[in-house]
Amino acid sequence: MSGDDRHRIVPSGRLSRLGQFGRLATGVAGGMMAEGARRIAGGERPRMRDMLLTPGNVSRLADRLSNLRGAAMKLGQMISMDAGDMLPPELAEIMARLRENAHHMPPAQMQRVLASEWGEDWRRHFRHFEPRPMAAASIGQVHRATTRDGRELAIKVQYPGVRESIDADVDNVATLLRISNLLPRELDIAPLLAAAKAQLAEEADYLREGEQMARFGALLADDADVVVPTLDRDLTTRNILAMRFVEGQPIETLDGESQDRRDRAMRILIGVVLRELFEFRQMQTDPNFANYRYQPETGRIVLLDFGAARGVSDAVVEGYRELLRAGLAQDRDRIRAAAISAGFMAPAVATRHRARVDHMIDVIVAEMHKPGPFDFGDRAFVSILREEGMAIAQDRASWHLPPADVLFVQRKISGTALLAARLKARVDVRAMADRIVGEGAPKL
Repeated sequence: MSGDDRHRIVPSGRLSRLGQFGRLATGVAGGMMAEGARRIAGGERPRMRDMLLTPGNVSRLADRLSNLRGAAMKLGQMISMDAGDMLPPELAEIMARLRENAHHMPPAQMQRVLASEWGEDWRRHFRHFEPRPMAAASIGQVHRATTRDGRELAIKVQYPGVRESIDADVDNVATLLRISNLLPRELDIAPLLAAAKAQLAEEADYLREGEQMARFGALLADDADVVVPTLDRDLTTRNILAMRFVEGQPIETLDGESQDRRDRAMRILIGVVLRELFEFRQMQTDPNFANYRYQPETGRIVLLDFGAARGVSDAVVEGYRELLRAGLAQDRDRIRAAAISAGFMAPAVATRHRARVDHMIDVIVAEMHKPGPFDFGDRAFVSILREEGMAIAQDRASWHLPPADVLFVQRKISGTALLAARLKARVDVRAMADRIVGEGAPKL
């Protein structure tokens, strides 16, 4: 993320945001009609998906959701991290754009937000407040500031109207997915939508995020390889989060570093995920790359954004423990049973598509047990999993959504693996998992 000069007013009222969705639907419908007419004129029989996911509609969807910011943009980012390699290429492009910089607020709109939170004389707190944000994301933008007593801070300012628009935004995005025929009508997404609304409401409460940041700072205080910013309680409100500014480069800059440095960084992050799940039973479930920074001088990783931090239930922890133990034991039947028990897979899928499920399990176990560190940069096996997964997905009666608690944890795990793949890291994940969940591992 960067502090460029792209700013657009954040639609903050319910009617203005509804109007944005209305214009989006109208534009997409027009694009679909034009594409359908073109294909018919060319002698083709157009399919709904082909008419929807045209380059023009991809741009419309990405641009409008990016302008709305808030829950609409956040959902797009969540889908892109969750689905990863399984998305259609056109939809993946939309989601990739939503992982890039958001537009930030115009100065006048930001001034109104700061005045409403800190008072009209808010500048009295600072020796300097940088008006141009150094980062702009889905729910807020971040400014660098220096207090009168010399503290260097990062100030996250929430976009106006985000909290009030969460329910409507989630419902509107779900409607877009429904009418696009990207989700089968048989799939009950109501529990997932309710969980998404609750999670986003928590993320929009900066007082809560500040407490979560302080909690993780204490939990990870014994890990010299990670840095968690400290909270500035005096300047933090429900809509503004103030924290110590910590130097660091975007995690993607590790692309140009040595293999050893990339491997070490991912060992650190995978170690944090394992501790979060099996030791702390508290997890920051948003693996967006922008939430990690890298300090090249020390090799330490800076952890940011704790709005999505949440507790992990004992049932979910034990479900993952059994799944990993079954994988370490290379026991296909035990893995299948653990996946069903944890909610990853419906029993009907294992029954109706047994051969494909077992093939996917065999591929994963073979990769997991290759000699030496796991090479995240080698993605050859992913195409096999994609093909089998897509074949199973053709049977819409077999579509299944895991419990929301499992999805939040899996989102962090999948996103961490996606970052490791981006960095082409090599990590002995099997040994790390065995130390924590293996049959002889100590109980935590």
